[in-house]
Amino acid sequence: MVERSRRALVGSCGAASLALLAGCAGLTGGTGGGGTDAEPVDRTGEETVEVDVGAGNGLSFSPANVRVDPGTTVVWEWTGEGGGHNVVDVDGAFESDLTDEAGHTFEHAFEEVGVHEYVCTPHQTQGMRGVVEVVE
Repeated sequence: MVERSRRALVGSCGAASLALLAGCAGLTGGTGGGGTDAEPVDRTGEETVEVDVGAGNGLSFSPANVRVDPGTTVVWEWTGEGGGHNVVDVDGAFESDLTDEAGHTFEHAFEEVGVHEYVCTPHQTQGMRGVVEVVE
């Protein structure tokens, strides 16, 4: 009976460890803040849109995916959670400083229609990704 209980415990711990590792590696489909898979939040009609950096578990952008008009300025504001973060366009159009300072801001005006993906470079493998979708 003791051996059977030990096997059950080891088996459940092993399964839990594998699930945890899969989640950390992004294999479960989950991301820090929804990232590029998140449903876009419609912010069309607004001149300025705010996005939190280090939201949720400290490793996400919120909202992670926003839809805006051409000419909209997105302002990213650091929460101070999750360590040092930055905001880097995957195509090189913009890049903020790397900081963990709560209240720090970075802004970029989006003129070009299209999908603009960005990441936090230290945490991109943990799903810290975002999208600004500029629509007519």
